[in-house]
Amino acid sequence: MFAAAERQGFSWSVHRPHTLIGYAVGNQMNMAATLGAYAAICKEAGRPFVFPGSPQQYEAVVDITDGRIIAKHLLWAATEPAAQNHAFNIVNGEVFRWNWMWPKLAEHLDVDAAEYPGHAQPLQQQMAGMEPVWDTIVANHGLQRNPLSAVASWWHSDADLGRVIENFNDMTKSRDMGFTAYQNSARSFTDAFDMFRSAKVLP
Repeated sequence: MFAAAERQGFSWSVHRPHTLIGYAVGNQMNMAATLGAYAAICKEAGRPFVFPGSPQQYEAVVDITDGRIIAKHLLWAATEPAAQNHAFNIVNGEVFRWNWMWPKLAEHLDVDAAEYPGHAQPLQQQMAGMEPVWDTIVANHGLQRNPLSAVASWWHSDADLGRVIENFNDMTKSRDMGFTAYQNSARSFTDAFDMFRSAKVLP
C-alpha cells in the first residue's frame, strides 16, 4: 500500500484502536454484546455478575474505542492534510478503572454487581454449556434468534480483561494535529447496550 501510494500519488493513514465498543452482531471482538449476554445469563440463571478478569485489570487504568469515535477519526484523517501519511492511536480520550465501571454497567443491565473475588474467573469457563439458558432468554423475551456464539465472544473478552499489565493509549499526536473529539466511555457501553436491546439482540 505504501509503495502504491508513493507511485500513484494518494495518501494513507493508519488507525490503531484499543477495545472497540459498538453495535455489531456476529463480530467476534465485541465486548459490549458479550457483557450484555453475560449479564442476561447471570440474571436468568441466578449467577453472580462478577468481573471475570485479572486483579491487574480490575485496578488498572484502561481505555476503549467507541465505534463512533473511530468513524470521526477516519473522516478527520481523510480530510485533514496534516494527517496524511501518518499512523495514529484512536481511543475515546479518557481513561477509567474497571472497579469503577463494573457497577455502572451492572446497574444499566439490571443486575447486581458481585463483589470481586480477587482473581480471574474467565467467561469461557463460566459460560460453558449456557446455550440452553440463552435459548430460553431468546424465547422468553422475543429476541432475534441469534445463537449465543454469534452474540458473545467469551475468548476475546477474557483476553482483554485478563491482561496482567496496565494498557492505555496516548492521543497526543492526533490532538496536536487538531483532532479534538471525545467520547464518554460509560456511555459507549450503555449506548451500545441500548442499541442491542432496541434491535432485540439483548433483553
